[in-house]
Amino acid sequence: MQVKAGELSFNVVETGAGEPALLFLHYWGGSARTWNIVTSELSADFRCIAYDQRGWGHSDIPQEGYSIRDLALDAKRIAEALHLRHYVLVGHSMGGKVAQYLASQRPEGLEGLVLVAPATPTPQNLPEPAKQAQLHAYDNRENALNAMAFLTAFSPSDALREQILSDNFAGAPQARLAWPTSSAYEDISAIVGNIAVPTLILAGDQDRVDPLEQQEREVFSRIPGAKIKVIRDCGHLIPVDQPGELADSIRNFVSSLFASQI
Repeated sequence: MQVKAGELSFNVVETGAGEPALLFLHYWGGSARTWNIVTSELSADFRCIAYDQRGWGHSDIPQEGYSIRDLALDAKRIAEALHLRHYVLVGHSMGGKVAQYLASQRPEGLEGLVLVAPATPTPQNLPEPAKQAQLHAYDNRENALNAMAFLTAFSPSDALREQILSDNFAGAPQARLAWPTSSAYEDISAIVGNIAVPTLILAGDQDRVDPLEQQEREVFSRIPGAKIKVIRDCGHLIPVDQPGELADSIRNFVSSLFASQI
């Protein structure tokens, strides 16, 4: 369904019902359907809401406004448009950096935060060859397949591989360029200490983009009271490599927050 939030219309996929709701933010190159397997396992217990971020999938494509703050404001407005009274943010990679920013603003109704292989609040630090590979990751099928191999621990099924590639190429030029040229280098480290909700960080043990030691140093150490869990046999694309274990980890975390309500 399309949801108007602010001046933009967003493609939103919603399953399940009740409270708390889970609001999912996808990675750079993904879409709402990145979360399909995860939400299918969680929707019996929770209201699950995933959406295409601006410039991706079937959401609107503004000419500008792709900063972390802009993306966080989109998430806040979607939560308000859907009347989420009690919800947990679940952000992956780029979506994890966006979720950190929004959580630091302490929006009404936010009860918890799950960061799935999150991008760090500090500026991205890559050697020049890696910068160029990232910048051109979605230029063509060969590059996108190479990027997928780098991001995952296992080869996805044929159908899932084609879905991922389709999502990669569905990004508008503005959205595809914003992360590797600008928003990945934003420094929001000064504000993430304001996060006041329970936070779970999930890290893949084979993540070559945001490895465990980086998560511990740059994310875990900055968020008061955060907990960290390692997902075994898993790369950066945790929703692709280990969706079942990811769903279980989210369920256990959220259930512990709302034990009396579920």
